[in-house]
Amino acid sequence: MILQSLLDTDLYKLTMMQAVLHQHPGAQVEYRFKCRSPGIDLAAHLDEIRAEIAHLCTLRFTSTELDYLRTLRYIKPDFVDFLELFQLQSRHVHLEASRDVPGELDLRIDGPWLHTILFEVPILALVSEVWMRHQPGADLVEGERRLRAKLGRIRADPGAFTITDFGTRRRYSRDWHARVLPICSEVLGAQFVGTSNVALAMQYDMVPHGTMAHEWLQAFQQLGPRLRDSQKAAFEAWAQEYRGDLGIALSDVVGLEAFLRDFDMYFCKLFDGMRHDSGDPLAWGDRVLAHLAANRVDPRAKALVFSDGLDADAVLRIAAHFAGRCRLGFGIGTNLTNDVGPKPLQLVLKMVRCNGQPVAKISDSPGKGMSDDPGFVTYLRKVFGVPGKVQS
Repeated sequence: MILQSLLDTDLYKLTMMQAVLHQHPGAQVEYRFKCRSPGIDLAAHLDEIRAEIAHLCTLRFTSTELDYLRTLRYIKPDFVDFLELFQLQSRHVHLEASRDVPGELDLRIDGPWLHTILFEVPILALVSEVWMRHQPGADLVEGERRLRAKLGRIRADPGAFTITDFGTRRRYSRDWHARVLPICSEVLGAQFVGTSNVALAMQYDMVPHGTMAHEWLQAFQQLGPRLRDSQKAAFEAWAQEYRGDLGIALSDVVGLEAFLRDFDMYFCKLFDGMRHDSGDPLAWGDRVLAHLAANRVDPRAKALVFSDGLDADAVLRIAAHFAGRCRLGFGIGTNLTNDVGPKPLQLVLKMVRCNGQPVAKISDSPGKGMSDDPGFVTYLRKVFGVPGKVQS
């Protein structure tokens, strides 16, 4: 079977899960799956995917894994004690072939946020690997050659910018992912600062990286404060949980302009930096740095982290534009872990409801938003003053 560990996930799922345990253990949520790549017949592999998910639901955290989590300074003892008892439950997963679109999957996850939050990354990884194992044309030797070439292009003084692996969700395979990381470390040296994948960080004695994902801010749209204050409430709750650790804020849940209106001097000083995940990266970074300066914060002391579909050309272009203006980090995903021949799938599994009510993301890039309630998206736009058409 593909997945062999519940640690084979991105760190931000665990950091968010800890905050959910402490702050919103009773919240109920719903996630929906979408394949954004056109013309893909995932339904042909429905039985295989269902079997892999069933196996995922048999996994438990091992004593070695729990001991490793205890070494991370921001992971609290009571959370590790909870994980010792934790197991994903298949009753929360609803999977069948779509009745409306041939070849598509109708995949929905619902239940307590605390007990469903860990489904997203491993399910996306296993769907990607099931699909890839049936595609012709993979050449791992050529894939390694391309990987070394692109890493060679972006190799620089570690003080210029750093590189992190963000490639779990859409990787070619678990084994290939494990092969990629030592190559990154070999070629980039100290410039390669770690991985978002906790299992591989433990295996290779690397630093695990990650803070929050979009779902953290989306959930707060229905967790109690008035909608207009939901971003500020989410950032404040994060700061209360981690007290200065894991201080990279995500900026594109309701668009950059709305983010900057909420991210006042208090948050500018409190957080270590911001992460870009949609929209023009250069325009985004210029606006963020100007915002920091306007709030009497030296941009050179803050980090900008870029993670939106990066390749070597994008990294070099962004790094040249912001050189010397701030600290720079790049989280590279699919271009590191799934460039061996077959075209990678664009897969997402996003939160669409919290406590029975809709939540949404209004991306700075067309097509990256996701919601099952267009009316709520219209209302969200109105509340936050975000122009534009509703995204499906």
